[in-house]
Amino acid sequence: MTPERLRAFCLEFNASVEEFPFGPETSVFKVLGKLFALTALDARPLTVNLKCDPDEAVRLREEHPAAIVPGWHMNKRHWNTVTVSSIPDKLLRELIEDSYDLVVAGLPKAERLKLDRP
Repeated sequence: MTPERLRAFCLEFNASVEEFPFGPETSVFKVLGKLFALTALDARPLTVNLKCDPDEAVRLREEHPAAIVPGWHMNKRHWNTVTVSSIPDKLLRELIEDSYDLVVAGLPKAERLKLDRP
């Protein structure tokens, strides 16, 4: 997946926005003010930090040790750093969607209802 496609996919989610709180080189994708993906789109190799269920995070790291590692500069129990070129696009899309869904699930019910999610 290219940096442009990664950015476009992250922005496809309902109410998602791209912000640059850490400087112009770091894209932070948020839903209603909460981070679900963080990446430096011009980095080589391209990586993205994604939220993950703690048990699932461990399983993914074991299955893809060269591509998925504990989140760099993040809570390593809940975040993974994924090397984009090292996993299939389908899996990457699933991981991004899971990250978005986990963040949305943590929002107050009134906020979730704004997103048409239970």
